[in-house]
Formats: sequence, C-alpha cells, structure tokens
Amino acid sequence: MGLNCAIDGPSGAGKSTIAKELARRLGFVYVDTGALYRSIGYYVVSKGAKTSSAEEVVPLLGDISIELKYVDGVQRVILNGEDVSDKIRTPEISMAASNVSAIPEVRDFLLNLQRDIAGKNDIIMDGRDIGTVILPSAEVKVFLTASAEERARRRFEELKDKGQNVVYEDVLNDINQRDYNDSHRETAPLKKADDAVELDTTSMTVDEVVGSIEKLIIEAQREESVPFKKIPAFRRWLFAIPRFIVRVGFSIVFNLKYEGTENLPDHGSVILAGNHRTWFDPVLIAIRVKYISAYMAKAELFDHFPLNVIIRAVHGFPTRRNSADVSALTRAEEAIRKGYNLTIFPEGTRSKDGKIGRAKSGVAFIASKCGVPVYPVGISFKSKLHFRSKITVRFGKPISPEELHINSMSKTDLRAAGELIMSNIAGLVDSDA
Repeated sequence: MGLNCAIDGPSGAGKSTIAKELARRLGFVYVDTGALYRSIGYYVVSKGAKTSSAEEVVPLLGDISIELKYVDGVQRVILNGEDVSDKIRTPEISMAASNVSAIPEVRDFLLNLQRDIAGKNDIIMDGRDIGTVILPSAEVKVFLTASAEERARRRFEELKDKGQNVVYEDVLNDINQRDYNDSHRETAPLKKADDAVELDTTSMTVDEVVGSIEKLIIEAQREESVPFKKIPAFRRWLFAIPRFIVRVGFSIVFNLKYEGTENLPDHGSVILAGNHRTWFDPVLIAIRVKYISAYMAKAELFDHFPLNVIIRAVHGFPTRRNSADVSALTRAEEAIRKGYNLTIFPEGTRSKDGKIGRAKSGVAFIASKCGVPVYPVGISFKSKLHFRSKITVRFGKPISPEELHINSMSKTDLRAAGELIMSNIAGLVDSDA
C-alpha cells in the first residue's frame, strides 16, 4: 500500500501543475484523473453524441480503452491506441469532461482503474472528488482554490501559449459555468473533504503551493514510517577497530587536530554536514565519530573498480549531482532510520580554494523529512597538503529541525535553511586556511 495524496479543487486552480511537480520532486506516480474524464468526453464528442446524455454516453463506454503512459517522465494519455494528450486540452473538451463526469456509469467505469493504481504506488492524484469519493482514506487531502478571475487568467494564458485564439471573457464564463456544473451535479459534486487542508492559491506561486503540500506529505510519511533503529553494539565495536587504525595512520601522516568534540552526538541517526576540501573528508569526520556513517558520493565514482567496492563497503551510495535525485534522498532517509549517521557535504563538490559555497537543497530536505538535527563540521588546512600538514576539524553545536524554519518545502525555505547550515559551517573554518 502506497501513500496517497488527493488534490481536489475547481477548474483552473492549478491542480495538475501542482500535482505533476509534487510527483517529480517526491518520486511519486502522478495520476491526472481529469485527463481520464477528458478522454471520455473527447471520444463522446468525436462520435457526435451528447455529452450530458447518459443514454448516449453509456453505450459508448464499452468501446473505450484508456492507458496512462510515461514518456521521458511526462504522462501521456492513450485512448484506443491514440495519443490524445494534446487534443483533450481545449475548452470544448473541458466542458465535455464536466458533463460526462456527472454520469454515474462513467465514474464507476474509471473508479476501479484509479483505486488500483493508488493501491500499488505512492501517488499524487488530482481531480474534483478524489478525497471525498475516489480515495476517501488518502493520508493527505488538499483542496486547492483560487478566485474565478485568477483561474480564468491562468487558463487564458495557458491556452494563448498553446497558440489558441481565445477571449478572456469567454474563458471566465466557461470557468463560472463549470464551477456551477461541478458543484451542483447529483453524483459526486465538487466539495472539500472534511479532513482536507484548504489552500487559496490566488496570491501564491507554484513553488509555494508545492512546498506547502510537500511538507504535509513528508509529515504524513514521518508519522507512518518505522521508528529509528539502533545499530547493534557488536557492529559498533567491530567498526571501532578499523576506525582506530585509520585514525592512527592519518595522525602519523598529518598533524591532525579535533576541536568541539564535546558537541558530538552520543547516538546515531543525525546528519553531519561539512565543507568539502579533499576526497578523504568523509574519513576525517568518520574516524572521530563513534557511530557508523553512511555517505552520499557522486555517481561517477561507482563506475571505477575497486573504488566502487570500497565506497559501498563503508556504506556509500551514489547520487547524481545537479538534479533532484529522488533515489539518493530515499537511500539517505533509509540509512538514518536504520541508525546510521549521514555524512554529507552540502556544497555537492570540492572547493579547491577553501571558500565556502552555497548548499544544495538536499541536506535541508533530508533533515526536515527525517526530523533529525544537523551537526556542522568545519575542515581547515592550508591550500596544499604535504607530510605533517596541519588539519583542523571542528564540530559545531547541532542545528535542530525547528531552527531550520522549514515551514514548507518551497525552494525559498530550503535555500534559507541551506544558507543557515553553511553559515554555521563557515564559522568553524579558519579564515586563513
């Protein structure tokens, strides 16, 4: 059973745009229920039947086959073998979809398909009765709304961008008419579920809306997730032996100094975030921390033997840089919940001159999703390392999830949290190093 997020609301509230972006960020399956109804409306129109007449529509259902396929990460709607993804996005078909969706037999026709998809996947499903009828047990329910004028403006701009010759007043009239049809139909009328969170998107950006819903989903995942585990004591003792040997070796090669060790956690399942200077930064941190760490490493390193074997042996896993790598974020969360610390370098790449760069969003995202503190680490040394070079590693006081002030998972909140983390790291790095 996957986690289900139901997004309802009137036409033009931005449901599809929001749902698609949420699915992309979280790695969920996106189910555009509106496209399913539009497909039926399109087929009925193509047959010259009256879309508001159950007597004319129902006999056609047996001839309809609808599939949702994903091509390059984009959902395509296949009606009887034909890709109709673009053809169903017109005002005429929009009204046809509203008409056929009021027919009980049409809703029954699609109900099992939608529930089957939801039962097997983590899904984002948007429509007009998802939280009330299709997925009444969805863990997250959201009702999106906006003023009719704003929704008409958005739809008007969308249709203009597609090259369609439309008049704003006509679009506004269609919006108002569809609102009336959807809220007054006898079968599954448009309404907010009692336990849904209502978001008025009139003055919100897409990123703000997505971030707010993403936060709700993450909180739901946290409530349903398994408790954090502890790594067995014998494994920690086993790990302590090579850690001690490597620490002695590094202390011989370099003039290694640790500060702020009183700030180190006495348990696992935390994030250790440091500035990135050399390929052995993870080792510098790990040999002083008691609990075993897992590491994110750039995917390219896993293409080389025996380096890939070594990285995996120390619980490293690949991440694709410069992209939202959902699988890597999932692996990071799994590691934390299993009791490992996560050692991560928020900048995502090594700094050759020692200057502190900007953080990627991953560290703040993981900290908020798992609800764990971030321990900043500063690594300092002169620009060139040689035998007995002085290396100072400082551990700072933990930053709690509350201190990150991530009210939503919007880019703005994640960026601000990342800047806070990097500021704390910068305060631990010698300015002349």
